[in-house]
Amino acid sequence: MTSHTTVHTRTLAELSAGLAAGDYTSVELTKACLSRIEQHDGEINSFITVTADNALAAAKVADDRRAAGSAGPLTGIPLAHKDIFCTQGVKTSCGSKMLDNFVAPYDATVVSRLQEAGMVTLGKTNLDEFAMGSTNESSFFGAVRNPWNTACVPGGSSGGSAAALAAGFAPAATGTDTGGSIRQPASFCGVTGIKPTYGRVSRWGMIAYASSLDQGGVFAKTAEDCGMLLQAISGFDEKDSTSADEAVPDFNGGLNSDLKGKKIGVPTEFFGEGLDAEVKALIETALKQYEAMGCELVEVSLPHMHLSVPAYYVVAPAEASSNLSRFDGVRYGHRCDNPEDLADLYLRSRAEGFGDEVKRRIMIGAYALSAGYYDAYYLKAQRIRRLIRDDFTKAFESVDAIAGPVAPTTAFKLGAMKGDPVQMYLSDVYTLALNLAGLPGMSVPAGFADGMPVGLQLIGKHFDEAGLLNLAHQYQQKTDWHSKMPAAFA
Repeated sequence: MTSHTTVHTRTLAELSAGLAAGDYTSVELTKACLSRIEQHDGEINSFITVTADNALAAAKVADDRRAAGSAGPLTGIPLAHKDIFCTQGVKTSCGSKMLDNFVAPYDATVVSRLQEAGMVTLGKTNLDEFAMGSTNESSFFGAVRNPWNTACVPGGSSGGSAAALAAGFAPAATGTDTGGSIRQPASFCGVTGIKPTYGRVSRWGMIAYASSLDQGGVFAKTAEDCGMLLQAISGFDEKDSTSADEAVPDFNGGLNSDLKGKKIGVPTEFFGEGLDAEVKALIETALKQYEAMGCELVEVSLPHMHLSVPAYYVVAPAEASSNLSRFDGVRYGHRCDNPEDLADLYLRSRAEGFGDEVKRRIMIGAYALSAGYYDAYYLKAQRIRRLIRDDFTKAFESVDAIAGPVAPTTAFKLGAMKGDPVQMYLSDVYTLALNLAGLPGMSVPAGFADGMPVGLQLIGKHFDEAGLLNLAHQYQQKTDWHSKMPAAFA
């Protein structure tokens, strides 16, 4: 029996091998994770709900499956779900007072597919309210703290999932990425995260923020682990009208393919004003590593990238204002006390249930969609979106992938952006364009600047997640940044 004190340092691949070899059981693994959450999550606040009893029951089922000879590679491994995925019988809050009393009556497709793979759900992780934010400070349940420095943000909106993984509470976690919400917290917390192509993973049961941008994805320690998880959750889902009917390849089948001759595009727009000098130096070092592995670096241009922030902050709030109109105090969610009439019920329930950032985005979105402004704002933003997509299409004519920074800086201090939402929006300057274009992207740990993690962003062609995982895996064979853990949680 392997010591419980070290299982939190292991990758999914290692845990899978250990379970298969009988080094430990799923129940033992699950107890080890729950114990770490109980001991340390008070410092991090990464979980909203911990489902200990359900987890231990699921772990017992996983052990029985293994004993019966029907275990798969993920059977019995614990994970955490971002609290935006519906989980049957468990509170699904979206980090909001509005849904603080909502217990989902069904499982999201991502949740059910991971359960079918035999994974054990530890609980639901904290997030920016309705996934709106880049710092994980807008949650009704309080800010999440970065395990590398608890005075800093973990990134958002999937900050709870990234922080839980970085602190060793779970070996894997789900997230969603609408404008960088997997890649940015992965970068800030020093873990690996992948946002697949729009449509690759079903959005059914994933509570919508901006329907044409939201995409579910995963966090893990390594690219190999991400590939294992992506294998389980990808594929067409008839319940989701935005799901792509696209064949799912063996994502990890080409992990060890030689990179010699691969062309990596380096956009000039990613290395301009605003990029921290230390972050820039680390990204350049990572790119040199790719050159040493036989890749050719090719300068490319994304001339409309500077318009991604204004375009995104019209499209996303417009879709959010429409999606969040269902939270009206009538059918489910927060309802105000003693409403005088229907108008009062709507007004007070929404005023009490939503936080400031959500209200801000609903108002921006409603304005952009209003009569007289639709053409000037929403329609124009959609045209810019097409230009951004065309820029990527042109760049990919000459390269296999694109690389650059995930964020302009490392994780900043809690409260640093509180009075300046525009500054917070600008922290997503390198990530938003991918969501507007529907492309897959990854954040891969690439070093530390002033003691805080920095992620390298890898961007692929539509549905080329396997190519991205190959690039990331080969880099992780030559570096050990992905294996580092914060000293306080090692």
